[in-house]
Amino acid sequence: MKKLKTIILYIFSLVTIVILTLGIYILILAVQYKLFVPEEYLMWIFKYPTSRLVLIYEIYLVVGFFYIHKKFRIMGTKAYSSNDSFLKKHRKLVLSIFITLNIALFYIIVSAVTVITNNKIIDYSFLSPKGREYNYNDIVKIKTGVYGKKLYLPFTHSQGDFFYIIELKDGSNIDLTEVGGIKNEEHEYFIIEELDRQFVNLNILKVSSMENYEYSTEHLAEIYTDKIRNILENTN
Repeated sequence: MKKLKTIILYIFSLVTIVILTLGIYILILAVQYKLFVPEEYLMWIFKYPTSRLVLIYEIYLVVGFFYIHKKFRIMGTKAYSSNDSFLKKHRKLVLSIFITLNIALFYIIVSAVTVITNNKIIDYSFLSPKGREYNYNDIVKIKTGVYGKKLYLPFTHSQGDFFYIIELKDGSNIDLTEVGGIKNEEHEYFIIEELDRQFVNLNILKVSSMENYEYSTEHLAEIYTDKIRNILENTN
């Protein structure tokens, strides 16, 4: 009976973590859209690798809440008793640090947005909350392809993932496949294909490779892999 309760508890915990992760991610996307995305957007990007910090942010919140909230500490083991005296003595300081770091991390994550419109690119970051505007002519290079076999590490890309990275004149790199939202509810590959035609017509340097293309066909429908092929084969 005890084993069954433990298994149920683990399953419940995993489900809760998944729901919490999705909930926080959706909340962040909603805040980003409200704060940074204008009506005339085509698509907007939740920039990599900052987008991967959502999971770390969630873990930070849970652990921080566990240590700060008295009721949760009581639920812990005696191993935490030595920390209790420190937390009791410095509760206000610990709480202040926790809240400050929480706000800073949330701000860094939320501000990692790039918006693509019909004629410009608006790039936001924690250092540029008002955004930097670029014309399509400010793109100096395009690098596109499909990720191949490699050692998988947390917060990285998987084999078969398509990438389309634009480099701006100030050296900023933005992967258009890290999509936060699409205006007309089209798949991002349709939008990227149209943008790619415009970029190539502007004679922007494009480095494209069909290597590893076959990996994309293992997990995507043909309608999408055809778009990837069109993009990769559309060169200067």
